[in-house]
Amino acid sequence: MLASALAISGCSLTAGGGSDDAGARTSSGGEAPSAQEERESAAVVVSNIRRGAQDVDLTRKLRLSVQDGTFEDVTVTTRRGEPVEGRLSADKTRWVSQQLLTSGTRYRVASTAVDADGLAKTFDSGFRARTLSLDEQTYPSFVGDGQTVGVGMPVIVRFDVPVSDKAAIEEHLQVTSKPAQVGSFHWISDNEVHWRPRTYWKPGTQVDVTADVGGVPAGNGIYGQVDRSMNMTIGSAMVSKVDMNSHQMKVFRDGRLLRTIPITTGEQPKFTTRSGTKVIVEKFRQKRMNSETVGIDPDSADGYDIDDVEYAMRVTYSGEFIHAAPWSVGSQGSANVSHGCTGMSTADAGWLYENSKVGDVVEYTGTDRGTDLTNGFGDWNTSFADYKTGSALS
Repeated sequence: MLASALAISGCSLTAGGGSDDAGARTSSGGEAPSAQEERESAAVVVSNIRRGAQDVDLTRKLRLSVQDGTFEDVTVTTRRGEPVEGRLSADKTRWVSQQLLTSGTRYRVASTAVDADGLAKTFDSGFRARTLSLDEQTYPSFVGDGQTVGVGMPVIVRFDVPVSDKAAIEEHLQVTSKPAQVGSFHWISDNEVHWRPRTYWKPGTQVDVTADVGGVPAGNGIYGQVDRSMNMTIGSAMVSKVDMNSHQMKVFRDGRLLRTIPITTGEQPKFTTRSGTKVIVEKFRQKRMNSETVGIDPDSADGYDIDDVEYAMRVTYSGEFIHAAPWSVGSQGSANVSHGCTGMSTADAGWLYENSKVGDVVEYTGTDRGTDLTNGFGDWNTSFADYKTGSALS
């Protein structure tokens, strides 16, 4: 972890000597040494972490101070030689680390201080940070890393162990984009946080995400496991508009209408398809669809178990897909007869599949059943003002 502040307390250690032999010396000219040459520097370096300390808590800062002198140099590194950032006070009498300690890492401290007469004294030390077990660490992962995605794709960071101190973690998350766009984080759960811009991404945007959470306290004795980063590219603006009353889907790319597709959606009122802004979550060239996954007995009158449904694209976690539905072509464009999915001809589904990517937007209208933030990538189903209230730092 190479960023952020730490909270540290602990014992202190005064630097040892470092003087020449105390016996009389003479110069090459045979003259006796002066009193200043014989005198040891009066500067004394004090550390709040004792030399050789083991299992130092990761929340501690290393603090060095000088009595009767000033720092001439302070260098702190890991055993592998990685530098640790620190801040020196204006009067050069105090140095404080600005980085979090990393689990199991050994640190080396080397400093030089001088007294009022310019005599120098060195202080060397070392210590090791506490080693965390896997159960004490939460690992950050991303969705869409290295991919070209649609304009509705949120930044998604997931943690394998729940985060209770969301503010501490969020302070170490950063999203930057070119061109820059205003946005906000929103915690979906204790294990997942999203970031979305105020409006859909601008096509061509480059997005970089850093999660500098290694060693960051996540609450309840849990710490961030490692620092990680990701990037993604925003592709063309594919936005489809589904009107469930007219049974039509209009597909736009960068604002230009490409195709109008006859569709069928959920039979009402039993299987009403949700209205709202949905985003393509994942794509399957073929997908087995079994009604048991949405709570319907496959052997019941309303059940189904279909192998190899073609060109399936998920838009909700609750089971709504866009896919080929050759069995309902007679109703497409005129009636809603599905179990909630958006069905179309195989030809239209294949064309849409080939022209779509994860993160593309599908806007549904025509029913009074809404979509919420957590059912898929539902981040667009609230105002930006309300979305921002989901940030732990709001």
